[in-house]
Amino acid sequence: MRLRNEANRVDAKFCELSANGEAALVCYIMAGYPDLKSTESIIASLVAGGADIIEVGIPFSDPIADGPTMQQASFYALENGMTPRKALKAIQGIRARFPDLPILAMTYSNIPFKTGIENFLNEAQRAGLDGMILPDMPVEESESYVNAARKLNLCTVFLASPNTPEPRLRSVVEASSGFVYLVSVYGTTGARSKVEDYTANAIKKAKYAAHLAQKPVAVGFGISTPAHVKFMVGAGADGIIVGSAIIDRIQENLGNKKLMLSELESFARSMKKACKA
Repeated sequence: MRLRNEANRVDAKFCELSANGEAALVCYIMAGYPDLKSTESIIASLVAGGADIIEVGIPFSDPIADGPTMQQASFYALENGMTPRKALKAIQGIRARFPDLPILAMTYSNIPFKTGIENFLNEAQRAGLDGMILPDMPVEESESYVNAARKLNLCTVFLASPNTPEPRLRSVVEASSGFVYLVSVYGTTGARSKVEDYTANAIKKAKYAAHLAQKPVAVGFGISTPAHVKFMVGAGADGIIVGSAIIDRIQENLGNKKLMLSELESFARSMKKACKA
């Protein structure tokens, strides 16, 4: 896997892990959930457990790609007064604490386009972000966004699903930098008890499309156990994205922050161990 001419932290991390025969563990958190003060300590616990890349959700009122767990966390964060600007300020603090940690933001297109795409991306870059994931951004309409992001050396991560046609999958690979985000199942986010049979074929198809461009493929949606991770890595995934299972653990321990942070660190450690199998 090659580095871009001006590789950012995401590229560097995937190259490092590839050389070591490891898959990347990408951990998602929602900015401002359960509260703004906890955001940094939650990330610190996940990093202590082995998270390689952090994906910070910027809450939005209509999170169409998210299942009930993420929707509830987003609603709660918005009710607590979280805004895109506050989220970027929180990311700035996280960057100061973790200067080498790859950090991506996941949100919806309305937010950057309301601010002005170039203005928002400039603010994101100044806050210390390494890239963006906009799940509702059609690759066919992404040229201005991709160009603006690449001028700032920000990754643009696009999503593909198991039924994405090959011509469109090639377009997703071309527009993506950092990695290609493969949705492992049909539907929205949410922890699941089993891996679907078609997921392995979807990973192989995405890996084939990404091979010539030498771009990694990270798999997300529904991954909640080390067994899931081993399955995805065995099928060829370069990275594993975990979100709902993390939010679930936060929700289960809202009354005991110390236990919450311990649970998150232990969970991340178990998932990272599976990335090395």
